[in-house]
Amino acid sequence: MHESWKPFLKSEFDKPYFKELSEFLHQEYETKTIFPKKSLVFSAFTTDLNEVKVVILGQDPYHTPGAAEGLAFSVPNSQPIPPSLINIYKEIDNDIGHHANPRGSLKNWQKQGVLLLNTVLTVEAHKAGSHRGKGWETFTTATIEYLNQTRPHLVFILWGRDARNKKSLIDTTKHLVLESPHPSPLSAHAGFFGNHHFTRCNDFLKSHGMEEINW
Repeated sequence: MHESWKPFLKSEFDKPYFKELSEFLHQEYETKTIFPKKSLVFSAFTTDLNEVKVVILGQDPYHTPGAAEGLAFSVPNSQPIPPSLINIYKEIDNDIGHHANPRGSLKNWQKQGVLLLNTVLTVEAHKAGSHRGKGWETFTTATIEYLNQTRPHLVFILWGRDARNKKSLIDTTKHLVLESPHPSPLSAHAGFFGNHHFTRCNDFLKSHGMEEINW
C-alpha cells in the first residue's frame, strides 16, 4: 500500500467492523480458496492517493483461478480477457477510436491515476458475491467518502447497481459522476454501450487542467 493511504487505512483497520471482517477473512483463507491472494487484496491502494484523478468502482473480484489481481476489472496479462473487460474495450474503441492496453492488465490505467476499486475486495472461488455483507461495503463506503472529502475534481465511474449505490456519497458540485449499467454481457446492451464515459471523463480532466487518461 502506498504511504499516502496509511492514515486513512489505519483509522479503518482499528474499527470494530474491520476487526470482525479480518477475523472472517482469516478463517476463509485458512479453510477455503479465496481470491485474490492475500498479498493482492489491497492492490488498488498502491495507487498514490495524491495522484488519483479517476475512480472506477466495480463489484467483487473475479472468482476463477488466476484472474483476480486486486484491481477492478483487471486480470494478469497471462489470463484470457474476461467478457466484461472485452465490453469495456469495445466501448473505448467506439468512444475514442482504440484502446491502449493489448491484454487484460489495467495497471497502465493505475499508473495514470485511475483507482480501480471493487466494492467487495475478496471472493470465494467459483462463488460470485460470496463475501458480500461481511464488512467490505462499509470499508469501500469510507474510501469513497474519504476521496470525496480530500481530493479535488475527481471523476467517479460507477458501473452496475453496487457501484451506483455509492453515488449519494459523492459531492457532484465538485466531482463528476458517470454511471451506467455494468459492462457484463448480461447488462452491457442496457446502457453501458454508448455511455461515452471515456471521452466525458477526459473532457472533465482537461477542463480542470489535468492530463487525460490514455485508455
